[in-house]
Amino acid sequence: MIGRLSRLNFRHDFIVASFGVGEMARPGRPLVEFVMDRLSAKERSHQMSLVKSKNTGLELTVRKLIFSMGHRYRIHGAGLPGKPDLVFARKKKVIFVHGCFWHRHKDCKKATTPASNTEYWLPKFARTVERDRKVLESLLQHRWKPLVVWECELKDMTALADKLRAFLND
Repeated sequence: MIGRLSRLNFRHDFIVASFGVGEMARPGRPLVEFVMDRLSAKERSHQMSLVKSKNTGLELTVRKLIFSMGHRYRIHGAGLPGKPDLVFARKKKVIFVHGCFWHRHKDCKKATTPASNTEYWLPKFARTVERDRKVLESLLQHRWKPLVVWECELKDMTALADKLRAFLND
């Protein structure tokens, strides 16, 4: 190619070409690289900054339900493994509210794997699942009783209330 084509970004075609003066495609150096993200790096960063780890909508729903049952709790137990979302210290019980996608709820339709960039996502999900397993194991060793509430369980609030009542009242 004659001249310099430094970088083209066709947002809807997802094509990025990058080569300098007199450069041609060489083994190990693609002439055209496919990009799967429709957002710029700045837009993607902003979008990801909106993903919360505390006080999520799911967590607030569970907290309101438990509060309405007359139970009181502490939130985000910093002194416990995994910083549980809800801590019932006198009962030595904790509750985690997990999103099905991020924490890989087994056999749940919300626990999908993105089709692009799987070499990033698969190890990330594996680390999350392993960390969750270790946290639950550690809590059990310290004689705490953990409960995981999954995002998809919030569809049936009556069943969830029964599950929480059984856990907290035994």
